[in-house]
Amino acid sequence: MKIIITGSLGHISSPLIATLVQSGHTITVISSNPAKQSEIEAKGASAAIGSLHDVEFLTETFKGADAVYTMVPPGNYMDPDLDLLAYYIGLGNKYAQAILSANVKRVVNLSTIGGNLAEGNGILAGAHQVERILNALPADVAITHMRPNSFYYNLLGYIPMIKSIGFIAANYGGEDIIPWVSPIDIAAAIAEELTTPFEGRKARSVASEDLSGNDTASILGKAIGKPDLKWTVISDEETLNGLVAIGMNPAIAAGLVEMYAGLHSGLLAQDYYQNKPAVMGKVKMTDYAKEFAAAFNA
Repeated sequence: MKIIITGSLGHISSPLIATLVQSGHTITVISSNPAKQSEIEAKGASAAIGSLHDVEFLTETFKGADAVYTMVPPGNYMDPDLDLLAYYIGLGNKYAQAILSANVKRVVNLSTIGGNLAEGNGILAGAHQVERILNALPADVAITHMRPNSFYYNLLGYIPMIKSIGFIAANYGGEDIIPWVSPIDIAAAIAEELTTPFEGRKARSVASEDLSGNDTASILGKAIGKPDLKWTVISDEETLNGLVAIGMNPAIAAGLVEMYAGLHSGLLAQDYYQNKPAVMGKVKMTDYAKEFAAAFNA
């Protein structure tokens, strides 16, 4: 199969490229960074250097593809001028235009847990809008929306907090069950979807392990030599103030707080538990804790 991969050499795309190349597929990887070309080619793929916001470039790159993997690269949450929802909608529309113009018939789109929700999901509302935009494509375009859970590597953001105050604090966690996922497990699921015949529309949850905040903190704490590490639940207001204090765009900070509140209330994970994968991913928190410890001690 000829498959187009967005996301350059990111957390998900790198293992995805390796899996697909090893399986004998012809892979083209889109990257905006010319310096990535040699590394992409070293992985056995071709590089298409250009901007995801250039519809003409996307269309030309997508032409002749048997399948396309789409994702929205993360925005800079510290950018005071970033309208995150508009950023998602804008890129979703460009993807849709290119898919239609290039006559692509199979799309696997990276969405998120809570991607089914039109409201109450904070910053994840953008992913919901991308799902909506792509679903408006003609019915003969087969689309799978991947809805992975909370990424393990997002825990890296708590390292400065652990070092400064000695515990994790947020408006979710504690005894809340948090559905976690590894990018490696996401990549494996995407590879399966890209190469399996399908018609219509569907969403697929991807998960590695469900753990309480306290159990998560305990595992990470043991890995970094702090076996008594705790995860304390604080108010929405305290969480918001903390995010704004580190320089985060206030609107995005408010969206993060709403997303975390959705985890705390259970709203965000309702669809996940109704459509939980029959088989969980292979990478567990104890595996990820080694990577977390390396970053903590760097």
